[in-house]
Amino acid sequence: MSKLASVFASLVAALIFAYSTIFVVDQKSHAIVFSFGEVKSVISEPGLHFKLPPPFQNVLFLDKRNLTIDSAEADRFITAEKKNILVDSYVKWKITNPKLYFVSFGSDERKAQDRLSQIVKAALNDEITKRSVRDVISGERGKVMEAIKAKVTEEARQIGVDIIDVRLKRVDYVEQINNSVYERMKAERTRVANELRSTGAAESEKIRADADRQRVVILAEAYREAEQMKGAGDAEASQIYAQAFGQNPEFYKFYKSLEAYRSTFRSKSDVIVVDPSSDFFKYFKGSNPAGASAAPAKAK
Repeated sequence: MSKLASVFASLVAALIFAYSTIFVVDQKSHAIVFSFGEVKSVISEPGLHFKLPPPFQNVLFLDKRNLTIDSAEADRFITAEKKNILVDSYVKWKITNPKLYFVSFGSDERKAQDRLSQIVKAALNDEITKRSVRDVISGERGKVMEAIKAKVTEEARQIGVDIIDVRLKRVDYVEQINNSVYERMKAERTRVANELRSTGAAESEKIRADADRQRVVILAEAYREAEQMKGAGDAEASQIYAQAFGQNPEFYKFYKSLEAYRSTFRSKSDVIVVDPSSDFFKYFKGSNPAGASAAPAKAK
């Protein structure tokens, strides 16, 4: 029985020894093999690997995946116009040199994030202080991010890290400046609105004046044409009258007298004071002018 226990103990010890000499590197990790605290090798390829059992060799695993630094709050920067703005950014990064990374930060990922945040903030400050607010917000935003990425990448390589991307999530004024900007925008929009109203009023007056001028011209043309037609009609009427007068002058006088009587005595209450022997009553008398022999006699 003691022999069986001894064999079992030897088997367990052999398994423990074998287990302590085997390690697996997966696709999402780097492995650093240490020998008495000194970096012996770095393994980035996934698979089954061997090492000496502790304390001769130990293994430390580092994350191989893309990592993200997302700022908890926006940082304040000063632009070329000496205006304060708030910039919120994030960084995508990964460990590409595990040995250099370990020498810089050990296995503390938080220290690496703090260091990268400082590098990004310094790069942001360098780029924003050279540009206006307009450039940072829209005009040269892409160039700003590319320049920041270039600077951060160069420094990050010195600590075993590769920068994949740097992005500005939000760029905004500080609260005090926001109010002044809104007021300035409001004043600008009010000025533009007033200009448009003034332009509209001027155009309205111009159109109204042109319409009045056209109205006067049209009325004048219509009046001129009416007077021409009236003159032509009067001339034609005068010609007809002259022709009728030339054919029978006495009848023409009689006809005109009748028109004068009709115009004078429009109602029974009309009264006229005139000398009975005047020519006005010539055809009320018993005269018998030529061409009006019957009519004047009855008119009495």
